[in-house]
Amino acid sequence: MSRCIQGVRRAIQPYTRYHVSVFVLTFLSYAFFHATRKTFSNVKTTMAAEWTASPRNGSASECRSPSDAWTTGNESVAECRTPFSMWNKRHLFLSLDEAEEFMGDLDACFMFAYAVGLFVNGFIADRNDLRLVLSIGMALTSVSVFVFGCVFEWTHTYSKPGYIAVWLLNGFLQSTGWPSVVAVMGNWFGKGSRGLVMGVWSACASVGNIIGALLVATVLDFGYEYAFLMTSCVLMGGAILNFVGLVPSPIDVGLPMPHDEGDGAALAGSVGSGVQQPLLDSADDEEYNHPPLSGPGTEPVIYSVQDTRPKAIHFLTALLLPGVIPFSLCYAFLKLVNYSFFFWLPFYLHSAYGLPETAADTLSIWYDIGGIVGGTVAGFVSDRLQMRTIVVMPMLLAAVPLLFVYGMMGIAGTLFKNGLLLFFLGGLIGGVANLISAAISADLGRQKALKGNSEALSTVTGIIDGTGSLGAAVGQVAVPNIQVRYGWRNVFYLFMVSVFMTALCIARIFLVEIRQLLRRRRWLCGSGNVEVLRDLGPDQEEE
Repeated sequence: MSRCIQGVRRAIQPYTRYHVSVFVLTFLSYAFFHATRKTFSNVKTTMAAEWTASPRNGSASECRSPSDAWTTGNESVAECRTPFSMWNKRHLFLSLDEAEEFMGDLDACFMFAYAVGLFVNGFIADRNDLRLVLSIGMALTSVSVFVFGCVFEWTHTYSKPGYIAVWLLNGFLQSTGWPSVVAVMGNWFGKGSRGLVMGVWSACASVGNIIGALLVATVLDFGYEYAFLMTSCVLMGGAILNFVGLVPSPIDVGLPMPHDEGDGAALAGSVGSGVQQPLLDSADDEEYNHPPLSGPGTEPVIYSVQDTRPKAIHFLTALLLPGVIPFSLCYAFLKLVNYSFFFWLPFYLHSAYGLPETAADTLSIWYDIGGIVGGTVAGFVSDRLQMRTIVVMPMLLAAVPLLFVYGMMGIAGTLFKNGLLLFFLGGLIGGVANLISAAISADLGRQKALKGNSEALSTVTGIIDGTGSLGAAVGQVAVPNIQVRYGWRNVFYLFMVSVFMTALCIARIFLVEIRQLLRRRRWLCGSGNVEVLRDLGPDQEEE
């Protein structure tokens, strides 16, 4: 316990008020992004009912058929003044199943646009002011969400092409967020505690889901459009805060950059050279590795504000960096599962267990709470072990049987059991997703292969998260179609296969890390010095 406390103290010691403000602003920024996404998933039941014709009395039988009442121009049908004909004048679907499939198509459109945007905006963010990219992206996203949820409903504009176009735009605009905030965090926080710091920080997505769910539950009884209004206003407020207060890099305020040489080598080296460079080494005990600003016998050190940005690398160069491709592929499978829970969990709880929509929204929060705990613990442990996949792999393998238990065995019938299983699923699946998308992406974006002279964080983050979003887009097409035709049980088969494929994609890196860990332990047993573990470099291990 004391060793863990010492590790935490060591992690937070070198930080300033700028680090705190950057952590809080970027955390809230992406939380607000996720709150707007969660709004749509949490109001699907209400929106589906609003978009679907619902005759309420026997006079509907005066119309010859639902299809005639909706599609024909026959005068006798046109004069039929039943609730059915009046509803269908401004509604989209004849059945809830049709509405559900269209919502799956909207989710897929969002994820495809989001994936494309991540590749593009990650490239742009490395070449422009991160504060402006993030603030403008948040403001424009707020407007698109307001149009989708509020303007269309208030003007009774029910148009499939209109909904698709605005949601595609929303997906592209939302993609400005993740590459920008990860790059800002990578600029301020060095490798010495990145797993712990980014593990805690990556809870921003789960916190955003919780914020979105709570806001929706608060105002849903007044109409789903007010849920979109609440979250879009919150996001616009976050854009203003970032514009006036975010400092993208230490050099912008005259502070040195964190010392990151060799960062990511524990992941990249295992793919490229077969020799692992630990995430921590003795050369980096001081996070910033610079002389004291003042003191006896020393001259004050003055850091000037740098006006020029380091040269950004090309997209293909970033893609071919060691470790980027395997983690991109594994994240595609994992994000399919994680975002299927994100988009469809409240709907599943409502349809499978008959829970009211507000109760389903509240229960789904336990998945996000599990993701917060799982990401934080995994980040801390991976920092102490100086390895990432050796922590990730057991979590993935444990998630497969737990998915079987939750989806197949029918033991989640009570709220307590359901919430408990969701908590552990969130910890295993959401926790790993948080670690890959934040800490591992930052490791790979500032690794030794870059030689410290190139900007790659946003581009690498965009590649990994963009590939993951393509997988999530496929999932959003597959889930509603499989559910309608074959039932929820087969949806969970899809989830189990996807999690197994996630583990398979990084199996080679995991095996290399296992061999490296065994080699280190043999060296330690021979030396009899356990405390030296944290300060070993690869050259020392080989001696």
